Amino acid sequence: MKSADKLPPSKVPKVSKALVPLKNDHALLDPSQLSDMAEEAAHDLMAEGESDNTRLAYRAAMRYWAAWFGTRYGQQMALPVAVPVVVQFIVDHAQRSTKAGLEHQLPPEIDEALVEAGFKGKLGAPALNTLVHRVSVLSMAHHVSQQPNPCVDPAVKALLSKTRKAYAKRNALPHKQRALTKEPLEAVLETCDDSLKGKRDRALLLFAWASGGRRRSEVSEAVFENLHRGDEGAYLYTLASSKTNHNGKIRAEDVKPVVGSAAVALEAWLKASGITSGPLFRRILKNGKLGTDGLSGTAVRDIVKARCALAGVGEDFSAHSLRSGFVTEAGRQNMPLQETMAMTGHRSVDTVAGYFRAGAAQASAVARMIDSPAGTSVDGSTVNGSTPQRVAPEAADK
Repeated sequence: MKSADKLPPSKVPKVSKALVPLKNDHALLDPSQLSDMAEEAAHDLMAEGESDNTRLAYRAAMRYWAAWFGTRYGQQMALPVAVPVVVQFIVDHAQRSTKAGLEHQLPPEIDEALVEAGFKGKLGAPALNTLVHRVSVLSMAHHVSQQPNPCVDPAVKALLSKTRKAYAKRNALPHKQRALTKEPLEAVLETCDDSLKGKRDRALLLFAWASGGRRRSEVSEAVFENLHRGDEGAYLYTLASSKTNHNGKIRAEDVKPVVGSAAVALEAWLKASGITSGPLFRRILKNGKLGTDGLSGTAVRDIVKARCALAGVGEDFSAHSLRSGFVTEAGRQNMPLQETMAMTGHRSVDTVAGYFRAGAAQASAVARMIDSPAGTSVDGSTVNGSTPQRVAPEAADK
């Protein structure tokens, strides 16, 4: 194609006067790089688009990296971090089998210093999930700052892969919070009295569980404006933002039903609190009055743990127990997996199937064959009249 300066005047694209800087009385931007103001604005938008829990987790991970680097190398950490540093971080925090037992490479004096300064909760190697998360956060930091990323180096990726396999071989499974299924949940709900706090907690627990096992961020960010009346006393809640919907687009699958006892509890809470706009679940002040601020994700977790402790169902529960409990209970009651995923918002079958199958396995008829009388199926029906069909040993071996 001919260049613009050789085109006939009638063919040269015209530029609107509105797009031409007037008298160049302001600084022109360099199209090859962001201005400081644009970079700051982009950073603010990225931060605002993340959940509070994500920001807190990233901040804590980077604080730990900086503290570890400072004590290990005696200098301030700066990006990009070298590949040997990431490898050292992994071997400092991952346990390996030795003749003396499980060991990690972090010197005891550094371990103690990190605990005393508040960067670690306790002495010793962290959980494997914590280690992997911290490496992932460092990788994200390099990606966002457009620095060469040491975490994608083959040596780092291979070491992390082998570390996971080593943990799996010695059955060091990741710790999971217990699932709060229907029976223990009912015991927990019994602890919620008719006080303002009791009504709030009851509504919160049932809203989170019955609407599909909502994440704590989804509960803490729930607002009255997204709640709508349904038929026969039911409510419909629209998830404007969630882990699987970062753009805030309203989709049919983001409308969650709140029905039955969950709707009754929510109605009682709204009537008692007088909430007509803003955060759906709020702080209750020491004087017993309702605050204006919504609950944080941490507060949602604390409510679940406190109520479980009051009910005496155990202490190994957290906010995620509501989500895993909903899925596990669905499996126990043989609910269709597709309908369960529609409620929870899971997109990956692999993610939800673990909880679902664990619940279904406990109610499995196949698992109870040993307890069924000879000649009958698990449901009590007769197999081939009254005589069960036998399989020849040689056929069974095949």
